[in-house]
Amino acid sequence: MRKTTLVIVTAAFAIAAPPGVAQVQGTTIKSETAEAWAKIQGAWTQSKGAVKEQWGKLTDNDVQEINGRREILVGKLQTRYGMSHDDAERQVGGFEGKYRP
Repeated sequence: MRKTTLVIVTAAFAIAAPPGVAQVQGTTIKSETAEAWAKIQGAWTQSKGAVKEQWGKLTDNDVQEINGRREILVGKLQTRYGMSHDDAERQVGGFEGKYRP
């Protein structure tokens, strides 16, 4: 009975998420994020004003240290707002959505 259940569950996962589809979607999302952050970094002088407006607890020194680097922004949000990494990632994802092509 257990072997039959395991085979059925394994087959269901194989049908639900073929390996090629998951990889293509992940690559697309990563490239869109990279493009969005390239725009943010390229226009950091303007972007830092938007960053300060959205996250008012970030200091001028924080914004200077971030200097357009996404991972540093996520870390600073965790520190200043006491939020989890996932929450900070979600907020930054919403912010970068404004810059996606």
